[in-house]
Amino acid sequence: MGEQENSRLLEPGLLAAWLAARSIARGLPLPVPDHGGWRVDTGLPGEIRRHVFSGPVPGISVLAASIEHPHIFIKMCGSGEQLLRLLPDRWQLLPGGFFMTHEGRLQAPALPAGYLLDVTTSQAITTARILTGDGAVVASGHAVEYAGVFVFDRIVTEAGHRRRGLGRALMAALAARQRSGGVRRVLVATEDGSKLYASLGWHTQSPYSTATIM
Repeated sequence: MGEQENSRLLEPGLLAAWLAARSIARGLPLPVPDHGGWRVDTGLPGEIRRHVFSGPVPGISVLAASIEHPHIFIKMCGSGEQLLRLLPDRWQLLPGGFFMTHEGRLQAPALPAGYLLDVTTSQAITTARILTGDGAVVASGHAVEYAGVFVFDRIVTEAGHRRRGLGRALMAALAARQRSGGVRRVLVATEDGSKLYASLGWHTQSPYSTATIM
């Protein structure tokens, strides 16, 4: 790989901390080092495990060549084209995302009339929900503070309730539970989600690409 690609490697420690916090948020095993990246043995329906890398490192090619069956995912901070160049032909790209970080305050807008906010913390996981007056959950998300990062996970607003400021209110409610001022806020966003987060002051650190055997 060229010098320019090497310069785009995400900080390995930042990626490792995010991945560990994500595992905590989802009740998964903590990541372990593997092939120059990290492995999470997810054991989920449709996903045996995932391998996550901070950039296009040589270990990806060795790993990918050893895998012949589906339901194993390789994820890398970098473009899909960079990832594909390291993989045998049997691997295919899936829709990618963006690794994003945020510093500073997240402003908390007032909820529109007819919505209620509920925030709870159980062990290390904070969960925020926005409900309608009849108790239907229309937006939800989770956050975990761990190893110097504050990670937002599974931030969802139902389609019929978007563009009403619910996502902003949800993110601010989660951020209010952050204990340390020195941690970095981190998330991985879809392409659509990244536009909302950019409007809230989040910055893209890297594309986040995924491949598997179909």
